[in-house]
Amino acid sequence: MTVHSRRATRVVSALSATAVAGSLALATPANAEPQSTPEATADSRIHDVQGTGRISPMDGETVTVPGVVTAKRQFGSARGFWVQDPQPDDDPRTSEALFVYNGDETPDVAVGDEVSVTGEVGEYRPQGQDSAYQSSTQLTGAEWTVASSGNELPEAARLTPDAVPETLAPEEGDLDELELRPDKYALDFWEAHEGERVSVADVPLVSRSTDYDELYVTTKPEQNRTPRGGVVYGGYDDGNTGRLKIESLIPFSERPFPTANVGDTLTGTTTGPLEYDQYGGYTMQATELGEVESGGIERETTREQRPSELSVATYNVENLSAVDEQAKFDDLAEGIVKHLRSPDVVTLEEIQDNNGADGNGDGVVAADETLDRFAEAIEAAGGPKYEYRQIDPQELTDGGQPGGNIRVGFLFDPDRVSFVDREGGDATTAVEVEQTRRGAAKLSVSPGRVDPQHEAWDDSRKPLAGEFTFRGRTVFVVANHFASKGGDEPTHGRHQPPTRSSEKQRHQQAEVVRGFVDELQQVQPNANVVVAGDLNDFQFSDTLGTLTEGGALTSLIDTLPAGEQYSYVYEGNSQVLDHILVSDSLRRVDYDVVRINAEFAEQASDHDPQIVRFRPSAGHFLDYWDWFWSRFGG
Repeated sequence: MTVHSRRATRVVSALSATAVAGSLALATPANAEPQSTPEATADSRIHDVQGTGRISPMDGETVTVPGVVTAKRQFGSARGFWVQDPQPDDDPRTSEALFVYNGDETPDVAVGDEVSVTGEVGEYRPQGQDSAYQSSTQLTGAEWTVASSGNELPEAARLTPDAVPETLAPEEGDLDELELRPDKYALDFWEAHEGERVSVADVPLVSRSTDYDELYVTTKPEQNRTPRGGVVYGGYDDGNTGRLKIESLIPFSERPFPTANVGDTLTGTTTGPLEYDQYGGYTMQATELGEVESGGIERETTREQRPSELSVATYNVENLSAVDEQAKFDDLAEGIVKHLRSPDVVTLEEIQDNNGADGNGDGVVAADETLDRFAEAIEAAGGPKYEYRQIDPQELTDGGQPGGNIRVGFLFDPDRVSFVDREGGDATTAVEVEQTRRGAAKLSVSPGRVDPQHEAWDDSRKPLAGEFTFRGRTVFVVANHFASKGGDEPTHGRHQPPTRSSEKQRHQQAEVVRGFVDELQQVQPNANVVVAGDLNDFQFSDTLGTLTEGGALTSLIDTLPAGEQYSYVYEGNSQVLDHILVSDSLRRVDYDVVRINAEFAEQASDHDPQIVRFRPSAGHFLDYWDWFWSRFGG
């Protein structure tokens, strides 16, 4: 999807949101025939329209306001211009600017025009009046007259490190019902400047330049910084209030949007009006855009495992299918071979079927072509000749891209580790924990899905358990991809704290996986267990708490310094979605998040892989002796 098509989809709902934002579908160009409208409220100023809260006290009224045109949007279906009053009041709660919505018509005004605008006050809220997003106060169905041109623009509010409060929002409530406290809450500060010109200078970039031509900066260079220049998200009550998204109003033919990595700097001055966007929250629409100066971060390479160490990695390969271009396979293979140093075992997430999302409901669920191509690319890159194990899902039951039939799977190096194959595993058969005649744990089927018909896995990927042997020692690996965060309310929305409705399913999924681990450890208390994958939740979440409660598993991300606890960058937050958890029977555990994707404009996946190296415990002594005697006893 191109940047312009995304910008268009953001405002499509405005064309049918009359109940939300007045006559959005009937925006009138300046040169149209006058229409019958209610008499405009006399002597209004923009700060009267904006008021001291989020919802205009003049919502639904027709007003006439004076101001200077500070910027205009000339693309997409939400064209229009921003107008700002150069004579502000002395109330810090009231914004002095508005967006004048003009539909898909380019407004016939110029920056610097002094105008008088008549229009209906409306509140545009993405996805409808009842959604959890903030609303934007604007004028619709507008007409205007130009009194003069070439006027000096109102001075932009400088966003210094101390400008935005440290606290995101009040602890509880619907922000629409509260008076603004811009001196206390960050979301109130941004709202109090809605539509106004704001500026930053020499600010750190805390995201890569996205596929939708966005940058995220922080106005607070000391707030929760990572060693590589991002800002880490460390708790629900510890939001990075200095984050600000920047887009550009400058035509790309005049100024291509910059390419940037985390840790770069946006030098010079960047200025533009502030608006609310459902994708990322408050956003500066730049009319003046600084230059990107490289911070010089490089892709990391982990150390090679020692002969006595088993290495297990996890990697979300972002909807890999056999119809992808060879370049994607090659880039992912380079990550496996060069940066992860060819792990012994890799749990893979987001493996799609052989024709990916191109075939929706066509009966194709097999992924052998996808995995064959990946294994071949790894070997061509100088890696081992990996084998793989996976189980095809039932069609259209595991979520992800429609038609992709997403699933998890294993890659493994047969020269270093053996996979214990036990037939019988399929899409609906649950793997069971059994006991060998020596008293050790084993799987009834390998690979096998963990309780795949449990309601926790409705429309979600089912975990896959595999039994491996390394130097005669058994290791159980469970590959996971928990339900996504889709449906959660935004952290920058009107409801505080936001409702995280998707958590319920992940909590259930954690209970099922934890129950399986408990069964393994009940049969064999010193079983070597690795639980890995994209759990789609934070290290401080109840999802992880369920998995780690009582010490059954250790979450390895928690062993890193706080500033290094991340594997993914979302809306400028460096945060955790991917995890490796291990049982305490593993010895000499060495763990690494290998940063090769999330912070870079060019990436093979949107997730960083991670890896653990360890020495498995001997497990059950007699099983180890049986293996030793069969191999060396003659």
